[in-house]
Amino acid sequence: MSSTRHYSLLDRLLTQADQSLRTLTPGAAQAHRPSPAQHLANVPMTDDERQHIAGLMRINHTGEVCAQALYQGQAMTAKLPDVRSKMEHAAKEEIDHLAWCEQRLTELNSQPSVLNPLFYGLSFGIGAVAGLISDRVSLGFVAATEQLVERHLDDHLQQLPDEDIKSRAILEQMRLDEIEHGCQALEAGGMDFPEPIKAAMVLLSKAMTSATYKI
Repeated sequence: MSSTRHYSLLDRLLTQADQSLRTLTPGAAQAHRPSPAQHLANVPMTDDERQHIAGLMRINHTGEVCAQALYQGQAMTAKLPDVRSKMEHAAKEEIDHLAWCEQRLTELNSQPSVLNPLFYGLSFGIGAVAGLISDRVSLGFVAATEQLVERHLDDHLQQLPDEDIKSRAILEQMRLDEIEHGCQALEAGGMDFPEPIKAAMVLLSKAMTSATYKI
C-alpha cells in the first residue's frame, strides 16, 4: 500500500496561505541551517555605510520573498509530482536565505521592505501561470531567475565594504545555493529562455531593487 499522501486543491491552497503568512510576517521564517555569519563579529561602520548595506540586504530579502512566492506558485500548478516536489524543496532552502537576510537587517537596525506583500503577490501569480503553461517553462523560469539573482549577488558583493564580513558570508552562501538551484532546474528539463525574455526580467528586477533599496 502506498504511503504517499495526495493533497486536494483546498489542502494546497491552505498550505500556500500559511506559507505566505510565514514569509511576510517578520520573525516567522525559521532557517533550517545556521547563518554563515553567526560566529562572525560586527565591525564599526559609518551611518552611510550601515544605511547602504541595509539597503542591499533589504533588496536581497525582498528577492527571497519573491523566490518563496515564485516557488510556491509553481508548486501549486506543477503538473508532475516530481517537479512539484523539486519546487517545494527549493522553497525550503530559500527560507534560509530569507531568515538570514532578516536577521542581518535587524543587526543593522533596519527592517524589510514594506512593499513585500505586493511583490509576493506578483511573483506568486507569475509562478502559478508558468506552472500552468508547462513544467518545462516553469523550471526554465526558475533557472532564468536564479541566473538573475546570481548577477545581483555578484554586484552586491562588490559594493560591500571589505570589513563587513557578516553580510559577505551570507551573500556568498546565497550565491552558491542560487547557482545550484538554477543548474538543478535546467537538468530537470527546464527550457533556456531566449534573450528578449531575460532582458524583460532584468528590467522588472531593476524596478524591484530601486523600490526596495530605501523602503
